Amino acid sequence: MKITDKIKKKRLFFDGGMGTMLQAAGLPAGEAPERWNITHPDEITKIHRAYIDAGCDILTSNTFGVNTLKYTADEVKSMTRAAFSCMREAASGTDRKIYLALDIGPLGRLLEPYGDLSFEDAVSAFGETVKSGAECGADVILIETMNDSYETKAAVVAAKENSKLPIFVTNVYDSTHKLMTGADVPAMVAMLEGLGVSAIGMNCSLGPVQMAELLPEFIKYSSLPVILQPNAGLPVQRDGKTVYDIDAEQFSAVMEKMAADGACILGGCCGTTPEYIEKTKQKVENLPFAAIEKKSHTLVSSYTHAVEIGETPIIIGERINPTGKSKLKAALRENNMSYILSEAVTQDERGAHILDVNVGLPEIDEPKMMTAAIKEIQAVTSLPLQIDTVNFEAMERACRVYNGKPLINSVNGSGESMAAVFPIVKKYGGAVIALTMDETGIPETARGRVEIARRVMKNAAEYGIDKKDIIVDPLALTVSSNPGAARVTLEAIRLIRTELGLHTSLGISNISFGLPQRDFITASFYTMALEAGLDCAIMNPSSPEVMKAYRAYCALSGLDTGFEKYIDFASSAVASATVSMTAAKSGIAGEGELQSAIIKGLKDKARELTKEMLDTTPPMDIINGHIIPALNTVGRGFEEKTVYLPQLLMSAEASQAAFEAVKEKLPRSAESGNRVVIATVKGDIHDIGKNIVKVLLENFGFTVVDLGRDVAPEAVCEAVGEYGAKLVGLSALMTTTVPAMAETIELLRRECPDVKVMVGGAVLTQEYADMIGADAYSPDAMGAVRFAQELFS
Repeated sequence: MKITDKIKKKRLFFDGGMGTMLQAAGLPAGEAPERWNITHPDEITKIHRAYIDAGCDILTSNTFGVNTLKYTADEVKSMTRAAFSCMREAASGTDRKIYLALDIGPLGRLLEPYGDLSFEDAVSAFGETVKSGAECGADVILIETMNDSYETKAAVVAAKENSKLPIFVTNVYDSTHKLMTGADVPAMVAMLEGLGVSAIGMNCSLGPVQMAELLPEFIKYSSLPVILQPNAGLPVQRDGKTVYDIDAEQFSAVMEKMAADGACILGGCCGTTPEYIEKTKQKVENLPFAAIEKKSHTLVSSYTHAVEIGETPIIIGERINPTGKSKLKAALRENNMSYILSEAVTQDERGAHILDVNVGLPEIDEPKMMTAAIKEIQAVTSLPLQIDTVNFEAMERACRVYNGKPLINSVNGSGESMAAVFPIVKKYGGAVIALTMDETGIPETARGRVEIARRVMKNAAEYGIDKKDIIVDPLALTVSSNPGAARVTLEAIRLIRTELGLHTSLGISNISFGLPQRDFITASFYTMALEAGLDCAIMNPSSPEVMKAYRAYCALSGLDTGFEKYIDFASSAVASATVSMTAAKSGIAGEGELQSAIIKGLKDKARELTKEMLDTTPPMDIINGHIIPALNTVGRGFEEKTVYLPQLLMSAEASQAAFEAVKEKLPRSAESGNRVVIATVKGDIHDIGKNIVKVLLENFGFTVVDLGRDVAPEAVCEAVGEYGAKLVGLSALMTTTVPAMAETIELLRRECPDVKVMVGGAVLTQEYADMIGADAYSPDAMGAVRFAQELFS
């Protein structure tokens, strides 16, 4: 029986922590675990057999770190073949069906625009591993320990393009219930369901108690089986060894409860030996099993969060669309991305929930511009985007690089449109706007538009696209030329909702075309459409009249508890009017524009504003009065969990652009004496965390000596002596490389006793850092900056 059929009928069990077992078997600190597939196959086979004896149904290949960024293509193939040979040998001794999973871990580098690895290079690297696993006869692909939604998507796309195997995905959530780059559970559920994976869940970082807090969100939103692979609690060091603080009995008790609450596929991660799996299966295997229920949430998502369509009215910002907008047309022709990004940020601030992105001009390369715009806009706003184009190549390319589950605008009832759009939606995931028009045009009646919507919904189902991902646009036509147009559209909204059970969207400003004071008509029509059941409005969130209608409707409909949002809107409207009058009288631009540009991550604008300020403001005043305060504001937001990692990095990039402009006016001087040596420890090739710390330290004025990845303890000591550094930062992601961190600290204490050491990484805790002798531990990059500031002050 295929594994995709099996998970619908019964609960399955994964194995546990391969790294933990390899350390116990004698894997030296810093040695790559996957090499043991070739050099110590008997040990690998022995570990697999122990998990089979404990009752696991799915073996995970020892290929977590096998990819072409680390090895040659031939090495990837040989290590993968050896890994599967070990699993087959272990499984040959049992009569039970044992499924073999190709294990794929993160590449260890952050993807653009926050890092230096392109999306396509990531897809290519994952693709080679997928091909090798498929050739070896894998039953399923397990993409695990992913802490970035974009890298997760790259791995899934690679799996889909290089095999026909089912895909399981588990991500790493932290204590704030988010991935490192900010995604929450609904965002990941939306994206991964859209991409068509077979099961989703979480592994590593958290113990079972902490995962139990997250499970209800998975159960609420996911229509897929949920996987749980917790650590055995938190790591501690005892007698020079890394151990975990929850034993097998405690672990299995929590796993039993989570199985009863709906988890379908259970296993373990760091610290979980065969005993943990055995006790878990003993407690769980007789619990009643219920297949996961299908959910009907209509979700679109960004890299941080999902927006649910249908709960409350959704505003889709319309300003990034060249129709009738001369300034945007000029910006597109001149490739002026700064103007486009400013429009995105402004709509975000004015209350939009989703941003429409349309760059269609006949004289530009639309696929190229659309791809660039999607990437750049996602770098400065966390709002989900609506990809708005009739160019199918532009649509496909934009959906491919989009970080999340997009809203796609649009498909219509023509056979050509559905044949082109639905395969894109199916491959990359997305909710799609369905226009109620076809080859014959737009029906004059509401009933005619409903029938087109019905046809689109039926055709989408043939591609495997659920009705919850179809949002119908019954089309608002201008009343100046057709006075009955509004009534037809409103009736269509009601019928689509009641007869088809579909959500609706409208470009509401079309209704008032050709009339004076258009917003008066648009706002009234919007209120009528909301009352008829409209879910989404493509509109201008900077229009006071239309926003008044929106806020008032939500308040009167009981969608605004305590009138909180209405009161805030009304107060800000009065304040905005007062500020505008004052500014008009004084003729002086608002204060803090540079700080605002840095906080929003607008690097081009930050550079230009800095250059303007240098005509009247001393360079050091700009640094101390504008750039550093802006960085501090973003840093505090990150620490308080109101700003996410991508926003932090883009703000750092904007501040760097401002710094570079200032430096041109400063006299050349020696570099800062505040030197910090940083490195990822021996055996670990994951340097995302280290690179983030480097960027922030440099932006706060420190001189950073980056030794890179897989750095021996001796090299760290040599660098401290060579550069006279007072501070060392060490990073480790993998359990198997944490001992190398301890060795590095021990050597530093002997050879460089005056240097301070700060540590970080997914597997570390404050308690563990204390045990290995570190001077400081931080779970995030800003904590490292704060410690450095305190040390050097």
